[in-house]
Amino acid sequence: MNAIKTLTYPIVETFHSVQGEGAWTGVSAFFIRLAGCDVHCPWCDTKQSWNPQHHPQHCIEDLAKEAKTYNPAIVVITGGEPLMHNLNPLTEAIKKLGMRVHLETSGAHPFSGKFDWVTFSPKQFKPPHPSIYNEADELKVVVVNEYDLKWAEQQASLVSPQCYKYLQPEWNTSKSQELIFDYVLQHSQWRISLQTHKFLEIR
Repeated sequence: MNAIKTLTYPIVETFHSVQGEGAWTGVSAFFIRLAGCDVHCPWCDTKQSWNPQHHPQHCIEDLAKEAKTYNPAIVVITGGEPLMHNLNPLTEAIKKLGMRVHLETSGAHPFSGKFDWVTFSPKQFKPPHPSIYNEADELKVVVVNEYDLKWAEQQASLVSPQCYKYLQPEWNTSKSQELIFDYVLQHSQWRISLQTHKFLEIR
């Protein structure tokens, strides 16, 4: 039987909005939020996604067709940590319907799937798998304190020179904004990423 019709993934939510962060900020996007995460960032704003047993299974065909109905510029696969799942079948189904597919990942598990853009947001709580570094189009490091800036530079040394490099303040840590602002002024290879969807009070 066709895997696209039978294979399922645990889904926290799907929704149509705009990309709020990074290089594609402001672009019409359909989000597929997969359940399951073992990175467990203490400041995570989607902790409800951590346990996949708490979320219903959706078949690939339905997910791809739902995305297509909104005619988005991009389909964003996020989590949770999406690379806990084999993403090859899901990305294949979405691409067959003519849509551009993006990934948001901590890179903590082996890379899978065929993507048009990969946003790599490494976390110190679970080191990235080596397979992610050659795939990253965009490096986005969440900054809480000065040590995170050192972590950012360590990770930047492992990605392609062409990879866009972003520092993003942790939403609930006000001093992180000043840290990033001052750092970017002194290190021109970095850019600031803001969670514009939170400022706009949209999903």
